[in-house]
Amino acid sequence: MENTSEPKKRLWSMNFFLLWQGQLVSTLGDSIYEIALTFWILYETGSPGLMGALLAATLLPKVLISPFAGVIVDRTDRRKMILLMDFIRGVCIVFVGIAAIFGFLEVWMAFVAGIILGICAAFFNPAVTSTIPDIVPSSQIVQASANLSMLRAISQIIGPSSGGVLYHLVGPPILFLCNGISYIVSFFFSFFMKIPKSTSQDQQYNFWQDMKDGFAYVWKMRGLRDLIILAGFLNFFATISIVLLAPMFKNAVNLGEVKYGIAMAIFTLGMLAGMIFTSVYRIKPENKSMVLTVSGLLSGIVFATAVMMNHFILMAILLFIGGIFNAIVNVLIESTIQLTVTQEMRGKVSSLKGTLTMGLAPLAMFLGGILGEFFPIKYIVFSGFMATTVLFIPLFFLKSFKAFIQYNPEKHKIGA
Repeated sequence: MENTSEPKKRLWSMNFFLLWQGQLVSTLGDSIYEIALTFWILYETGSPGLMGALLAATLLPKVLISPFAGVIVDRTDRRKMILLMDFIRGVCIVFVGIAAIFGFLEVWMAFVAGIILGICAAFFNPAVTSTIPDIVPSSQIVQASANLSMLRAISQIIGPSSGGVLYHLVGPPILFLCNGISYIVSFFFSFFMKIPKSTSQDQQYNFWQDMKDGFAYVWKMRGLRDLIILAGFLNFFATISIVLLAPMFKNAVNLGEVKYGIAMAIFTLGMLAGMIFTSVYRIKPENKSMVLTVSGLLSGIVFATAVMMNHFILMAILLFIGGIFNAIVNVLIESTIQLTVTQEMRGKVSSLKGTLTMGLAPLAMFLGGILGEFFPIKYIVFSGFMATTVLFIPLFFLKSFKAFIQYNPEKHKIGA
């Protein structure tokens, strides 16, 4: 019988490859779908506020359900959970595509589909995140996290850059349908995965006690707690800016949908470069805090500068540089959490992190859309990115954050 407590020494096992393949297909479909849906809403309604409300409707159920979902993920078969969520999303978005093709898609249907996607993501994301440490060796977790982030980056490069063009060539209905099919393909790949059982899967449990244990675990790990609280405010201001990028490009005479797609692809290409850097170059644990904080500061400054540029080439170059710094921040945070959190708590911690860091995002999306109705969008976007820059400054002084990010599995006890 195979010892599932000792993962294989190599990163690219069949299980990790299947997970990577399935994620690549579905994230590529998502990136194209997001572009198509954003501009479909803008052209159908002409309202940045309604666009923001739709994005908020997609994210809100994910934020609200995630703490409950994390408890369930830790106590169920994660492979079955991944399969079920892919299947539901596939059926849902295929219906949206068919409705659009036959001309009876309404805005309210897009809202309902968005809510379903958000609910499924609340279960799917912690299931995938908590699986990674069980199918790759601990020494390869940073590389595994970087590789999964890279595939999302590849999808975001291909998706937005082609999404704007495909929107005009084939129209949103076909793009909606393709995203639905991508979930079905991801379901097929995931079907062949073998994921070790969680140590808590077969134990008797009290749902509410498990939720309480999850909150207590995060609260006790001070560095993680402080990072999550700060990340919530960072995401609030960043989301206000990000949600208004599409209307900003649409309304600018020298920009438009195609250049928006290209700009997002270039930004993601920068993220890919940052992920390649983190997957190849091993940052010493004692340097992680400084690297993360400086990268966060620079990313905010660069993004704020980029949106004020009237020359598209200069804007694109700055977005590429900002993407590099942004990727370094994300990879260091995710890999540290995967290293420090024990197996039976990963699903709960992943969900709580998602809820607490993204809890203000629906409000930010709605607020950003409303602000875009009354004020110059470019200056709102600039202000949001500058606010994120200021919020990174406290990380230079938070000892709990430094101790958490600089965790070294060879020297420290997990969860300490």
